[in-house]
Amino acid sequence: MIIIPAIDLKDGNCVRLVQGKKDAQTIYSHDPVTTARKWESCGARLLHIIDLDGAFTGNQKNFEAISRIRKAIKIQIQVGGGIRDIGNVLNLFSLGINRIIIGTKAIEDPEFLTYLCNKYPGKILIGIDAKNGMVAIKGWEEITQVSAKDLAKRLEMVGAAGIIYTDISKDGMMTGPNLEATRDMVESVKIPVIASGGVSSLDDIKNLMKIKNLWGVITGKAIYTGSLDLKEAIRIAGGK
Repeated sequence: MIIIPAIDLKDGNCVRLVQGKKDAQTIYSHDPVTTARKWESCGARLLHIIDLDGAFTGNQKNFEAISRIRKAIKIQIQVGGGIRDIGNVLNLFSLGINRIIIGTKAIEDPEFLTYLCNKYPGKILIGIDAKNGMVAIKGWEEITQVSAKDLAKRLEMVGAAGIIYTDISKDGMMTGPNLEATRDMVESVKIPVIASGGVSSLDDIKNLMKIKNLWGVITGKAIYTGSLDLKEAIRIAGGK
């Protein structure tokens, strides 16, 4: 299981939100490049970047910051947040971003998703954000009547390279991940699943490792507050 540090960008700063609420943010750094280098130095092999301005408005405002991060580190980077047209996708791939995360657009425009998966095989991840098993979209501001597991199965058939599953009731709460929901998601598809939301300790990492075939876990707030030692988490997970 791979441990993936997260950088959430808002107005060019590294921030964390509580349950995805844009008015409940904490700024942890005004220098995302230094933060990215720090996580790389801890042994991370993959960095997870979300453009929160993009997620909430549909307009990517942190392109310059993402570009600087890409130039500063050697590890792989996956980026999401507000990627809702082919121009966004082309811009990010032109920077050397390894994988793109599609969220809201995957639900609203299945044809767009199918096109991307066919054009960029192995490079399109889908972010499924859910609350009580139902999919949330538009920066978590709208809860749909779509089942997260049903959506995952449909996306797998389309050709998605993997799923990033976030339980938004847990995200930023430091209360531990939703193990049951994560296990259900992993068991519902054959493509890789990356868990996100609620990780606060090494015990949480150990519990997630018990979920057979879970590909990875994203950690955000815990590594910024210091409740989780990223280097130790990577060691425990076997560095992979």
